[in-house]
Amino acid sequence: MPESLYVEYQENQIILHVDMDAFYASVEMRDNPELKDKPLIIGAKPTERGVVATCNYEARKYGVRSAMNSKEAFRLCPKAVFLYPDFEKYKAVSEELHDILESYTKQVEYIALDEGYLDLTEVVKDFSEAEKIGREIQRRVKEELKLTCSVGIAYGKTAAKTASEEKKPNGFFMIQRRENYVELLRDRDVRALFTVGAKTAEKLHSFGIYTVKDLQEKEKEVLRLLGNQGKMLLELSYGIDHRKVVPYRSEDTQSISKEMTFQEDVTDYSFLDDVLFLLSFRVENRAKRYGLYARGVSLKITFADMKTITRSALISESTQSAFSLYKNASALLQQIPKRRVRLIGEGFYHLEENEGRQLSFSDIFTEEKEREEREMEERWQQLEARYGNMFQDIKTTILSGERVYDLIEEMRKFGGKD
Repeated sequence: MPESLYVEYQENQIILHVDMDAFYASVEMRDNPELKDKPLIIGAKPTERGVVATCNYEARKYGVRSAMNSKEAFRLCPKAVFLYPDFEKYKAVSEELHDILESYTKQVEYIALDEGYLDLTEVVKDFSEAEKIGREIQRRVKEELKLTCSVGIAYGKTAAKTASEEKKPNGFFMIQRRENYVELLRDRDVRALFTVGAKTAEKLHSFGIYTVKDLQEKEKEVLRLLGNQGKMLLELSYGIDHRKVVPYRSEDTQSISKEMTFQEDVTDYSFLDDVLFLLSFRVENRAKRYGLYARGVSLKITFADMKTITRSALISESTQSAFSLYKNASALLQQIPKRRVRLIGEGFYHLEENEGRQLSFSDIFTEEKEREEREMEERWQQLEARYGNMFQDIKTTILSGERVYDLIEEMRKFGGKD
């Protein structure tokens, strides 16, 4: 590992990642055996404006994938069966899955209805015992839920997720050491690394970086090209992941918020509005992780003299949407007197576990969703126009909640100062 990336990294965790196989579609095939050998698409009908929520593996053979326009999915696979999602049913099955997982440890972090991390570090003495638990989880899921899942076990969260994807569907894979992870990914396309999307990959390709090995060998170019994101990618390429499993307990969460303290005080309120837009994605990510919806939005401002004020507003429909948070917090910001600002924050409150859905019918079908997406895209374009290349190729990273604080400081220095 290059000296510039060296950290004292201890591989002292045993993390298990469970990922249900084509969850929505599998539940529907379980409940209707006539669908078993047919390409099945869950989402909007091809006669409607909407997208694919998910599909089974038979449909994937035709190139159908999640988030694809339903008309395009029908063009690729005209023989497919299209079904609307039944979120209440999926939530009920998910709760059964949670009961199975939590019978082994309470240290479980759920990423979605069908996916979660288990920290087995204090439960087992070695990977051999962890394997027994992983195999038993697969057996119980098949016997009790009549479904299949893929299991990955590793020394860290990223490696565990990589392992669970290695042998899908109904797969089992372990990555016990960091060097095993590095060897596994070394010759793979750079998009195998977490957060590398199409645009970032295209930029890396322009510098002759096609594989994970290329990225490692061109460390200086990567750091110059991508800055902090490049450092994160290099760390991931060497299997470095310090993240812990963070269990959710609803009784501990009354609100979800994120704040930003600036290195220098700010008086440009249009810049503060930009900050609210970016912070909203971090709040949304956490709300989605915990399956929480909010009926209230809050704004917090600390001025240069350390005086703090808060403003809040109730909203008509429960939400976990970043853009809904941003719009409401932005409206609250307009009511704040213009003074030098040291800190700004926003958040959700009046939280509830509302329907536990990953996608709703409004997500898939309504014109309201399309309007919101257009407004969001316009807001991104405004940021790109104001801050230039700072936003090039890193939209996916921002949406995932990575490096937001570093980016905001760069924005402040560029265009948010007096």
